[in-house]
Amino acid sequence: MNQQMFQDRYETYRSAVESYLGTLFAGRPDWQDLYESMRYSLLAGGKRLRPVLTLEACRLCGGDVEAALPFAGAVEMVHTYSLIHDDLPCMDDDDLRRGRPTNHKVYGEATAVLAGDGLLTAAFEAMLAPGQALPPERIVLAAGILARAAGGAGMVGGQILDMAGEERALTLAEVEELQRLKTGALITAALEMGWAVAGGTEEQREALRRYGAALGLAFQIQDDILDVVGDEAALGKPIGSDARSGKTTFVTLKGVDGCRVLVARLTEQAAEALAPFGGEGAELRALAESLADRQT
Repeated sequence: MNQQMFQDRYETYRSAVESYLGTLFAGRPDWQDLYESMRYSLLAGGKRLRPVLTLEACRLCGGDVEAALPFAGAVEMVHTYSLIHDDLPCMDDDDLRRGRPTNHKVYGEATAVLAGDGLLTAAFEAMLAPGQALPPERIVLAAGILARAAGGAGMVGGQILDMAGEERALTLAEVEELQRLKTGALITAALEMGWAVAGGTEEQREALRRYGAALGLAFQIQDDILDVVGDEAALGKPIGSDARSGKTTFVTLKGVDGCRVLVARLTEQAAEALAPFGGEGAELRALAESLADRQT
């Protein structure tokens, strides 16, 4: 697959996700700017990587991409809630996200907390809404995958380890485990949710899990690199925040050049994991390669 074909499909998915997200919460009473706050962060743009992964995994496993949209939207809502909470003064205390003031800087800390809570619960409302054109067992399976990845055994667990890591130096194994939970769990879940919606095989699920594990780690290592050498204007947020917080990162332990080697190796592993899909896995291979070279 050439780069243009990959970009075209990515943008098709991204556009579908944006359209879906734009319909959410319409007509609801906006108590104390709650829904405005939720939409402020949810509709702030971004790569929409996780919902794109859900839609492409669904297609790869023979499913209906249209039926997967509520699940793609759900994983993006969970991701957005995590960003709102991550930016709070009690967490990373960041002022900018995607080139705009963070949620709590606009709406206050209390509303930001509730906006995150609202998005988390809205994700499950979307997946469990009546009228889904899917077998109930697929819906329950996909929702369970997201619940586990977002909770203490996944993203939330990674966040608590991240906060604890500000108090002491971490080993490479500890940083890998932290990021496997904080970043990797939701990326892998996005893929597995697409598989669940499609009713894919166990071989397909295992291949997507291996791909997600390698992609998630490569994505985070590239993030760590950009936090040191990235362009603030392009990133839409300050660089150097990890160093200011005293966090141990992959760059702390391996250096920028060593991290680039790791990203290349993990990108190869992600591509190899897609072997069961043959040529149909070309989009996900191209996606892994594009993320390895990203500057935002």
